[in-house]
This record gives sequence, structure tokens and C-alpha cells, in this order.
Amino acid sequence: MRRVWCVVVLALVLVGGAAAAQEPYPSRPVTIIVPFPPGGIADLTARPLSAALERVLKQPVVVVNKAGAAGAVGMQSAAVAKPDGYTLLVALVSVSTIPEVDALFGRTPAYTRDQLVGIARLNADPPMLVVGAETPWKTVKELVAEAKKRPGEVTYSSSGVYGASHVPMEMFLHAAGLKMRHLPTTGGAPAMTAVLGGHAAMWASPPALAVPHLRAGKIRPLATWGAQRLAAFPDVPTMRELGYDIEYYLWAGLFAPKDVPASVVKVLRDATRQVVQDPEFKGMMEKIKTPIAYQDADEFKAWWDRDAKTLAAVIKRIGKVETK
Repeated sequence: MRRVWCVVVLALVLVGGAAAAQEPYPSRPVTIIVPFPPGGIADLTARPLSAALERVLKQPVVVVNKAGAAGAVGMQSAAVAKPDGYTLLVALVSVSTIPEVDALFGRTPAYTRDQLVGIARLNADPPMLVVGAETPWKTVKELVAEAKKRPGEVTYSSSGVYGASHVPMEMFLHAAGLKMRHLPTTGGAPAMTAVLGGHAAMWASPPALAVPHLRAGKIRPLATWGAQRLAAFPDVPTMRELGYDIEYYLWAGLFAPKDVPASVVKVLRDATRQVVQDPEFKGMMEKIKTPIAYQDADEFKAWWDRDAKTLAAVIKRIGKVETK
């Protein structure tokens, strides 16, 4: 009898495990981690994305902001999450640079790129060099001339050391032969606040964050880091037009932890492909002047690998930046 009972229990366990394994995805709420404070480009992308995914997946999709260490806290949280598709990540270009910085300092990495699988690239905008309305500069030429007269005195803000807006500023300073004081913050919104409050003269802003303040006349655009001028700002020159051989993009992508089942990845890929065609999502991206630059997983992986290699070289050139 005892042997029969054991067989019955084992059968029930196997049946229960099989049922769990066959549970349709998603069957409960999905969380999207944003590794920055509310108000930045990752957050502005993730919120309409989550709303559109809800309509496709027929389950709640909740955005959770986990800021800290220029995004490393939230990215690590996503990288080590259970690979079941219920914890996703909307990350910016800094997802590539943080592991390089850890390597630069000889630290155990917070996470590695191979701990994440890209579901899709959502957008890829070049940042815009903006200055406070109270500053005297109307052109990059004027800014460079002034900064050269006062090396180390002019201040720029960023979303964090080695973060998505620090790297392009360092690229510009290197190309222009300038030295400025860096004021790192905890995200895009605080970096913009630093400029609006006069604590910093400029920063490399995502166009989405710049739009309302440009309209209000609180900041001025001087240049962008793209290969071409932004369609929404045709009068703003590129860095290349101004003689600086630099190019950089603030992109946002949707990621999942590695080892997520292929069937779940397929659901997410299919859902995201529908999302980028969703009128409401497209309307929100247009509202914040961030055109969709969608790439499906395979194309995104190839692009991400190339971009990460370029950024790794930039991080090595910047070298160690000690923070207090």
C-alpha cells in the first residue's frame, strides 16, 4: 500500500509540474523595471509601452522605477530576476557601458550583457546639447571659446557618472579639447533640473526631455550627436557638421533575463511588434518627439553588439573617474 501511495504522490507531482510548465504566458501581471527615476527617457518610453503591452497581452503590465548607480541597480535587479518573462527591463544605452566601467575599475560586475536578452529596440535618438536660457552662448563655437578661457569652470550635468548622457559629453569635450566640471545626478529629469536651476550650464539631453523646456524658452539647443539633423529640430546642426567627428545615440530597448523560455520570448517579440504599430503608442512617442526606431530581437542583437563595442572604446579612453 505504501508503495502504491508513493506512486500516486509522484504521479500527482509530475502532473502538477507538467501543468505548471504548460501554463500559458502571461497568466499574471508583468513588471517592467526602469532603472532610472520617473521623468527620464527610459520612463517616458516604458509607460506608454506598458499600456500598449497590456492591451496585447491581456494582463497588467506595471512599471517599477529602481534608480541608483547610473542605472546599475535596476539593471542588475532585472538581470538576476527569475527568467520566466514576468520581470522585464527597459534600459538605455548605459546597459552597455556599466559592465565596461566595472571592468575598468577591476570590480566584480553588477551584471554582464550576456545576462540579458534583447526583445526589441524601441527608439534610438541622438541627444541634444542644450544650455540654460540664462547662459550667453547661442552657438557651439561661442560655448567652446568661453570654455577654453575658463578650463574646469563651466559645469555640465548628466544622469550619472558613465551614464547615458555623461558619455556623449565626454566625447564632445575630447573632440573639442575642453575641460569642464561634471555634475552627475541620478537620472535624466534631475540632470535637466540642474540646468533649469542654474546649477549646471548644459547637458546632453534626450529630445523628449528637452521639448517642453524648449517651448517654454528655458533652454536653448546648440547641436545634436546624430548622423543627420533631427526631423523635429531641423535648424539644430549635428556635431559632425560643426567639425567634431563624433556620433552617439540614446536608445531604449526591452530586455528579459537570459534563459527565458523561447516560447515566452516569442510572445514578447510578437507583442512588441504589435505595440510599435499601436496608434496610441505611436502618438505618445510623437508627442515626446522620440521617433520609433524598432528592431526585432535578431537585428537588435547585431546592432547592440556593434554599439557596445564602440562604447567600450570610449569608456577606456575616458579612464577612471573617481567619485566621492
